[in-house]
Amino acid sequence: MSFLNSVKKGIILSGGTASRLFPITLGNSKQLLHVYDKPMIYYPLCTLMLAGIRDILLITTPKHKELFEDTLGNGEHIGIRISYEIQPKPEGLAQAFILGEKFISNDPVALILGDNLYHGKELFQKIDQPNANNNGAIVFGYPVKNPEKYGVPELGCNGQIKSIEEKPLKPKSKYAITGLYFYDNTVSEKAKQLKPSKRGELEITDLNNTYLKEDKLNVQFLDSDNYWLDTGTFDALLEASNFVRDIEKKTGNKISDLD
Repeated sequence: MSFLNSVKKGIILSGGTASRLFPITLGNSKQLLHVYDKPMIYYPLCTLMLAGIRDILLITTPKHKELFEDTLGNGEHIGIRISYEIQPKPEGLAQAFILGEKFISNDPVALILGDNLYHGKELFQKIDQPNANNNGAIVFGYPVKNPEKYGVPELGCNGQIKSIEEKPLKPKSKYAITGLYFYDNTVSEKAKQLKPSKRGELEITDLNNTYLKEDKLNVQFLDSDNYWLDTGTFDALLEASNFVRDIEKKTGNKISDLD
């Protein structure tokens, strides 16, 4: 069994205040805003389901937990299991693996950010998986115009990744590490060993660099048949809605439809 096929558990991280989207997020979770014709949370949820994951932990704020439960329930109606965990205070993406330690147990796990949208042909079928023993991590790179806003990989002359830098002033490549990650069952212990960054957060980039130092990080670069959208700003939210509308009207098929 390949590493990817062995991952049966997934975490959706949907915490934070989404201050960049004030005032529309003052009374609502960003991940419950609509992207065209459905709640944003449907998109990362369907991405995990396309990867064959049916056991999902949704991490959110105390304020928004009931809203997600009202929207998604326990997942039984769509053939999956959804449980919930509270993130009292947003202290970095890698905190998800500490909060979700009991859920993860001794299994590999995927993490997807609740405001990330993926779309494309055979996203998971095209992954090259050298980790035959199911150890390590898989992350995804995507070319962007503003890499300084993301974790950015530095690539060697042979295309191998040398390091990942979080929000660099001078990016060493045009790629961003996107908000979808697959990790082996050592991820919670590795997350607990991280030290907070200058921002006071447990950085996912530091976690990825931990795997990289062990030569266990596999970076997959999404090709032109696949799309990644981060919906954290007003412009990005509108762009995502327009993207979904255009695809659905062109193809006549719904994207990430749970009904």
